[in-house]
Amino acid sequence: MNMRKLLRRASNRFLHLLARSSPGATTLRPFLHRLRGVRILDRVFISDDVYIENEHPECVEIHEDVQIGIRTIILAHTRGAGKVLIEKFAYIGPSCVILGPPGRTLTVGEGSVVAAGSVVSTSVPAYTLARGNPAVPVAKVTVPLSLATDYEDFITGLAPFKKTVARAVNDTD
Repeated sequence: MNMRKLLRRASNRFLHLLARSSPGATTLRPFLHRLRGVRILDRVFISDDVYIENEHPECVEIHEDVQIGIRTIILAHTRGAGKVLIEKFAYIGPSCVILGPPGRTLTVGEGSVVAAGSVVSTSVPAYTLARGNPAVPVAKVTVPLSLATDYEDFITGLAPFKKTVARAVNDTD
């Protein structure tokens, strides 16, 4: 490995450590991740101890007005680099894991919400609430969960998806 590449990797890891523990969810943390190569647009909220792709930070793109909860992990590589795209107004709850597939793009769609503790390994459609391990769509989001949104408005704006017949039969077992 050449010296320039080694220095870049060391710098990236140092900035990553700073970003995970520094104050400034809307200022310093996004700035430090941008220095690492993560593409972050305006008004992004990154909570404490968020791990954003260390080996390929350039493979993560976070659009405007996104919120990322505490202790979330975003990986764009598992067995080779892929891409993770988090579109505007998306909300990622605390302790989520986002796993980008190799050679493809995983998208968390515009206005979507990923519930706390969920594991996302396939794309989440726009304006959808997904939860679980693996995360599955459970409701349509009609009021995005932004910093300006009242939580009660978000909750009352959810439109649950109907269960399929096969699932309803399994629920009675």
